[in-house]
Amino acid sequence: MSARVPALLGLGVLVALLWAPGIALGTPSDSFRAGVESLIAEAGKTPERARLRRLFDLHWDYLLQEFPELATEVGATGLNDRWTDVSAAAVARRKADLDLPVKALAAIDRTKLALRDALDYDLFKRQAEAQLEGRRFPWELMPLNQLWGIHHSVPQMLGDQMPARTAADYEAIVSRLRGARALVDQTIAAMREGLRRGVTPPKITLGSVVAQTDALLVEDPAKSPLLTAFQKIPETVPAARREALKVEAAKLLKEQTLPAFRRLRDFLATEYVPRCRESLAAGALPDGQAWYAYRVAQSTTTRLTPKQIHEIGLDEVKQIRAEMERVMRATGFTQDLAAFFEFLRADPRFFFSRPEDLLAGYREIAKRADPEVIKLFGRVPRLPYGVVPMPAHTAASRPAGAYDAGSLAAGRPGYFRANLSAVETRPRWEMEALVLHEAVPGHHLQIALAQEQPDLPSFRKYGGYEAFGEGWALYAETLGHEMGFYTDPYSHFGALNYQMWRAVRLVVDTGIHALGWSRQQAIDYFKANSAKPEREIVVEIDRYIVSPGQALAYKIGQRKFLELRERAARELGARFDLRAFHDAVLTEGSLPLDVLEARIDGWIAQRKASAASSARGRATP
Repeated sequence: MSARVPALLGLGVLVALLWAPGIALGTPSDSFRAGVESLIAEAGKTPERARLRRLFDLHWDYLLQEFPELATEVGATGLNDRWTDVSAAAVARRKADLDLPVKALAAIDRTKLALRDALDYDLFKRQAEAQLEGRRFPWELMPLNQLWGIHHSVPQMLGDQMPARTAADYEAIVSRLRGARALVDQTIAAMREGLRRGVTPPKITLGSVVAQTDALLVEDPAKSPLLTAFQKIPETVPAARREALKVEAAKLLKEQTLPAFRRLRDFLATEYVPRCRESLAAGALPDGQAWYAYRVAQSTTTRLTPKQIHEIGLDEVKQIRAEMERVMRATGFTQDLAAFFEFLRADPRFFFSRPEDLLAGYREIAKRADPEVIKLFGRVPRLPYGVVPMPAHTAASRPAGAYDAGSLAAGRPGYFRANLSAVETRPRWEMEALVLHEAVPGHHLQIALAQEQPDLPSFRKYGGYEAFGEGWALYAETLGHEMGFYTDPYSHFGALNYQMWRAVRLVVDTGIHALGWSRQQAIDYFKANSAKPEREIVVEIDRYIVSPGQALAYKIGQRKFLELRERAARELGARFDLRAFHDAVLTEGSLPLDVLEARIDGWIAQRKASAASSARGRATP
């Protein structure tokens, strides 16, 4: 491991490491453990705030060293030449390390911290305790499915996320290309252990993973999805070095990387997929009921039970159907909602015939959204974003769009990645809502703004909670009405269809994982309540099956944002300022929903007190 400290971390980490006596600079665990012991030994000698901040720095440096892909994503330097060690020994070591943050926090007196530092303390403690609670579940034994895994992340990291401006950048890409063989072998070993212990994804969801991996096996270096960075080496790299890098990369591709991914493809086709479990529910896994309960709690940041969430979903579906009926009538359609769904799925007027036209349509919507944001937000991020195609080799099993966070430090914009596969299933009437969700004022605005908050520690800038992030993006879709979108009744219906999509998730996710629903039952329920094409419905249901609980975050989070906005508007009356409300919601970065609620309640009280004080001042002669 490189001893170089990423520039992002500042001097605090280095000082902490140097002060710790007897450090064994072997693994990140050694350095982190020594730093924690030093921090504990300084209790009563160093102010609590200084030790808390040093703990944050120690832990963040540990995370970057352990997960160098994270360092690349956030723009930290010096770690772009390696992959995370996912061997069984490394996983066991990291699980043992989960005791350290809680041990360090116990030596810091929270009562001596200012309110802002106390919030950081509480959030760090909450995350550390949640990770300890989740340690019992063998996440590492299911490292790959149709949605994620090294067949997705390796080409994306090598081609899109790594810096590619200097010779040193390309040398790091070559180093990661060289290291991909070990990463593949470690991943296969983890999946073999998962087979042995009965910890696998359901077989029914994995139909595309062999083809996804097969798409990486392109022999021509000029066309390989693993070598896209080498198709555009900038002239800032000397010509002779450019050629040498291309030759070295092509040699590695042929001799090491492609053979490794062929082993992965063959393992998936002949051993893994055929032996994966036939069951669907997370509860069928070892300790599965507790695992699903944990996922629900972490995804929603609430204490809601699966049964309660299921009932919330049923109520939401009923309410949205009523609004759908109203908008359907506004189009002049005279048949029932099921017939309208079929009309929307089939009429050619609602679809592009060429992928490039679909992409252009998304970009046009984004261009219209950008200037409207300033009307609803006092603070907007500096980081730009782009609208680009989703990688073709994974698009068939992925949703209509996704967002990849950018990094100011790395000089990388955020990206809304549009799925251009099967354009005949990508209706125009849902495009506005999708752009607002993935780009602005949804994911890009919220995530980029959090990264640019100077006072947030790194674990808060770059971390987050699904209920906040996905809840915000779903809430952002509703802002389209105030931004001049959804003026066409079909687009308005599309926005409602997106709301319905997330309400259905509450029903089918809990149905599958807690209430014994079959896959077909979930597909049928989704199709009966949504105009989404059946092909995409199947993709979505399989997503919920392999990612239990994650889909619950959207509606549960959005409901809280809407509730808080309504509360603030009601209590502040004419003094309610939507821009100020949005700034109050976003300036602390991603928060658990209960913490968000307490923050907004405090903000409402402050606004009221300020108004009362001003009124008293005006009344004083």
